[in-house]
Amino acid sequence: MISYVFLAKKWLQNVFFYQPICFKLRNLIILKVNREFYMPNTSLPKTVRTRPQLMYDIVMMLVISVDLLLLILDSLLMSGFMDQIGQWGGFSSLINHYRTDVHSMLKFITGLFTVFLVVELLLRWGIAIVQKTHYRWFFFPFVHWYEVLGCFPQLRALRLLRVVVIGYRLYQLGYQVLPKNWLKTGKFYYHVLLEEISDRVILMAIDNIRTELANTKGHLVQNIIDKHRDEIETVVIELLQQEVTPLIQSTNHQPAKFAKPLAEHVSLAVKNAFLQTPDLHRLLRMIPIAGGLIEDQIVVISQKIGQNIAFNTAQQLTQVDNLNQIYQEIGKGIAKVDITSPALEKLVGSIIHESLTAIAEQVKVKQWKNHANSPDLIH
Repeated sequence: MISYVFLAKKWLQNVFFYQPICFKLRNLIILKVNREFYMPNTSLPKTVRTRPQLMYDIVMMLVISVDLLLLILDSLLMSGFMDQIGQWGGFSSLINHYRTDVHSMLKFITGLFTVFLVVELLLRWGIAIVQKTHYRWFFFPFVHWYEVLGCFPQLRALRLLRVVVIGYRLYQLGYQVLPKNWLKTGKFYYHVLLEEISDRVILMAIDNIRTELANTKGHLVQNIIDKHRDEIETVVIELLQQEVTPLIQSTNHQPAKFAKPLAEHVSLAVKNAFLQTPDLHRLLRMIPIAGGLIEDQIVVISQKIGQNIAFNTAQQLTQVDNLNQIYQEIGKGIAKVDITSPALEKLVGSIIHESLTAIAEQVKVKQWKNHANSPDLIH
């Protein structure tokens, strides 16, 4: 049974190795989030930045914040919802004035912001090339993808990500940009989002594994086991050495546990053999006076010889070297077992199915609930 469990575990390890998204991905995501969000600020890396660089970060954060504020304000005033509010509040004329006179100017200003951000991005790219900040010169737009996409008018909302990055950089340096409660709450919900997404992906991967296992009709398990038969043999031998040897190994002072029952059975078999040999019994009885005594002594001596043979055989068989040879033969036999047997296929399939079910149930556990009642989030 232990070997079957081992087969199932090896199958699961291989399946998850070949799956594009697996537990390793989820664990890396959760570990990264936990390190970033639940470690104290003192453990964050300290980046050395000069005062001009800090001032530049603060200015850019303010510029992008003003740009986004103007965009939000313009979108709000140009919406149909504001028409209803204006009619209800009696300031429809002000909204119309904004749309006819101010909107075009504000649109021009936001366009200047976009041009400024494009030029600023190109300058930083050039500086990064000169200073060889990245491994290749073309890595910069990929590292700062949110800034590149944010230059397009339809994706200007991505500029908010740069504000977040700058704010987080200042936070790493010890500057409190936002209240701690806001940061912890935001990090908590970000962790919730990542965990929910990763859980959904892993559950889908488990369903795909079940489908693939059902469609392969046992060939997948067969191929995986064929690749690991040597490892199976090694593990079986190690298990036998660890579990069986202490139970049956004998020494000069302490025979094996099964030696005494074996000797008793051999002694009884020798006695029965004499009793079931009438010719020998008749010949011994032909000796006057001493025939019966000789017969009894022969039986006793034969029983002792049988017992000694049993003890010596058990002691020889249970020596470490002999046991290892026996274990090797057993391991080879188990490793070469034909798993096409319907009963064995059913057993392995059941173990794999139950393992996948247990994994799915564990994934469904909401780890973020452990942090939901944190005092920092409540207050």
